[in-house]
Amino acid sequence: MQESVKPDGITPSQTVGPFFKYGLTPTGEYAWNDAFTNSTLTPDVSGDRIRIEGRVFDGDGVAVPDAMLEIWQADAQGRFADPQDKRALPNASFRGFARCGTDKEGNYSFETIKPGAVPDPAGQPQAPHILVAVFGRGMLRHLYTRIYFSDEAGNAADPVLALVPADRRATLMAVREAGKPVYRLDLHLQGDNETVFFDV
Repeated sequence: MQESVKPDGITPSQTVGPFFKYGLTPTGEYAWNDAFTNSTLTPDVSGDRIRIEGRVFDGDGVAVPDAMLEIWQADAQGRFADPQDKRALPNASFRGFARCGTDKEGNYSFETIKPGAVPDPAGQPQAPHILVAVFGRGMLRHLYTRIYFSDEAGNAADPVLALVPADRRATLMAVREAGKPVYRLDLHLQGDNETVFFDV
């Protein structure tokens, strides 16, 4: 029986970025139909149309020019486009998923609708929110966070938000611009203003 030989040292891990832009975040720059865009909007979608925008920063406060963000959300009635959600879907073609890359200044944006409240696994209502996955160079695993809306009364009773120390909840709050259907939230991967990320 031949003994297996192990290589010297530890095999290095592979990071999740930079990305192959042509396939993942083309944003209309190539002559083909994007599989996923930064918009969840569909012809039959109902609800308040909003835009979420912001910038992604590294631990030194420098803009990240090649991060990728994915969002997953419920529709305005709080229903997910997923077989596990057995409730009727009034927005039949609404996918609730979108993806975008950051530009050279670290900017990102999503065109979507404001989601409705959804129950947690125990049936307790959660405030309207959007789930976010952040991918970037040098990160061995992508990060998970949430976008809440600063003008939602339901935030005070949200069971997940209650797990976050009060002085850090602002890192999850998208703030509405006066007179516009635009919410803004910057994401900080590390540092003093680090966004709250969840272990899932």
